[in-house]
Amino acid sequence: MAQNKHVFDIALYFGSMSELAHLGLYFFAELYLDSATTMTRSLKKGPYVEARLLKKIEGKRPVETGVIKTWYRRSQISPEMVGFTFGVYNGKVHVDVLVTEEMVGHRLGEFSLTRKFVRHGGKMQKELDIAKKQAEIDAAKAAKGAAEGAASPAPKK
Repeated sequence: MAQNKHVFDIALYFGSMSELAHLGLYFFAELYLDSATTMTRSLKKGPYVEARLLKKIEGKRPVETGVIKTWYRRSQISPEMVGFTFGVYNGKVHVDVLVTEEMVGHRLGEFSLTRKFVRHGGKMQKELDIAKKQAEIDAAKAAKGAAEGAASPAPKK
């Protein structure tokens, strides 16, 4: 019997659907994620890491080095960069990015957002926020008044 070829978006699995069902959800997720996150750059070329960035961190220790300013948002994070802090330019300011092991393989620009999120909502959301602030202020005043009342000694007769 020939194996059936099943296509899940991008992932390929050669086998029957019943076999796939018995393998479990975890296996399916791994199968899908491994194929869905294929490299967009040729393996022959290797990852794109800006040579000037590597030159800046060459022979230095992360503890001694301060923030390394860079405009190379497209540069991938290599294992040599772990522990260093980069000031990645977002178009307005340099955002400090401390590189950890989980970031290896990602690009520097992913951690320095170029757009500022302004919350959703309008007039109604603004009114709710004002009411919440006022409630916090009232609670703080009540707590302060209770603390002052408890701190002062009872009057002597």
